Amino acid sequence: MSIARLATFAFSGIDTVLVEVQVQISAGLPAFMVVGLPDKAVAESRERVRAALSGLGLSLPPKRVLVNLAPADIQKEGSHFDLPIALAVLAAMDVVPREELAGFAALGELALDGAVGPVAGILPAALGAASRNLGLICPGAQGAEAAWAGELEILAATDLRHFIAHLTGRQLLDPPAPPALLAEAPSGPCLSEVKGQESAKRALEIAAAGQHNLLFIGPPGAGKSMLAARLPGLLPDLTPQEALEVSLVRSVAGLIEQGRISARPPFRDPHHSASQAALVGGGPRARPGEISLAHRGVLFLDEWPEFPRAALEALRQPLESGVCTISRAAAHVSYPARVQLVAAMNPCRCGHLGDKPRECGQAPRCGEQYQARLSGPLLDRMDLTIGMAPIPPGELARAPRGETSATVARRVALARQAQQRREGGKLNAEVPLEALTAAASADALALAERAASQLGLSNRGFTRCFRVARSIADLEGADAIMRHHMAEALAFRHRVPGQVAR
Repeated sequence: MSIARLATFAFSGIDTVLVEVQVQISAGLPAFMVVGLPDKAVAESRERVRAALSGLGLSLPPKRVLVNLAPADIQKEGSHFDLPIALAVLAAMDVVPREELAGFAALGELALDGAVGPVAGILPAALGAASRNLGLICPGAQGAEAAWAGELEILAATDLRHFIAHLTGRQLLDPPAPPALLAEAPSGPCLSEVKGQESAKRALEIAAAGQHNLLFIGPPGAGKSMLAARLPGLLPDLTPQEALEVSLVRSVAGLIEQGRISARPPFRDPHHSASQAALVGGGPRARPGEISLAHRGVLFLDEWPEFPRAALEALRQPLESGVCTISRAAAHVSYPARVQLVAAMNPCRCGHLGDKPRECGQAPRCGEQYQARLSGPLLDRMDLTIGMAPIPPGELARAPRGETSATVARRVALARQAQQRREGGKLNAEVPLEALTAAASADALALAERAASQLGLSNRGFTRCFRVARSIADLEGADAIMRHHMAEALAFRHRVPGQVAR
């Protein structure tokens, strides 16, 4: 009595864990059992497999069919186990040759009529199969996605019947080809549409150049969200390696469509009612959160103090480390989270603190209470903070259009190229302090040390001021950080954590 075997994968973040599907058909009372710590979706695969085989005109033998998912001490989650279980059962029934499955791993969800539907995680599964010298059997709609993994044999079909025909040699499947890297031109709103707010535009350009965290503070209608929406148009395309990193997270989340990988940095803007699990990841299956879906891109948090306090505090560690770890009793799952945080907030709940005719009767206490929702350590992670005032209607109507996004994006691209050549691919937001002080003039270093003492900057704040000054110098094309670069960087720094400059 032999056992049919076929490889598949479980997921731990964007990493893959090899799982072997073992099927044994033996004498005994008719039964179809799945063991090996399956969750409910995996346990229900029995009925989907039974129905899919029935749709092909096949039926399970009136014997004891046992499916084991090894290793048995790892939780198996998701519907992607349907296809490997069905193929292993067909091999145990001698419908398909067992040796044909020996060099493959399989993923896919079965419909009741035998159709094979898309599942999350095809790209990391393809990379995992390639690293183990395996081919991949996957849904036809995701063959192009799997082809991004490089040199591996891929069998992609929309129906279980086609897989059987290929494995038995009756009709061979054509290998899928990956589509071209999707590097669509930025099609968002243009920076020239923002009238006035020159200081805020300057802060946005500096933030884009060095991938710095940025905080806008101002009353409603000042243009905070309008400026943040124009940040993606200033950012250069991702490198192929960065695009692959971003796509791995999107694949695990099931967000890749038609196998297309975009070269544009992601931009995520969750609503302020988002929970901690939605922001940093979690849930029953430890899915990636918004901070990981924004990896290598921008996470925009509008109405920043309105987010749940616990959710905001959970962002602190990923913002520093670039990795988001979700801890469970049974396992720890990590996702990449190298993001640029952009936030916007009102100075108080009514939004008009400092505007005597319009502020509420509780000023200034309302502003202190509202700003206290943000902790000092969280504010300390913001590289630039810019206060914004609304433009008077008369001035807004007469103000000329400013520079376009394309013009600013060219300066940002040149600044980033200089950083990457100098730092081996890193941007200024990741550069250690030693490398920054070595490139600073004596006047700039003296100004930074004096400002750190007078303003009470933390070590983190001191380092981030140098990083911003380095980006300002790069935009200017300067080799060294000069005094005026440092002075401008310090002007964008909060004097006291939690206190809004007006």
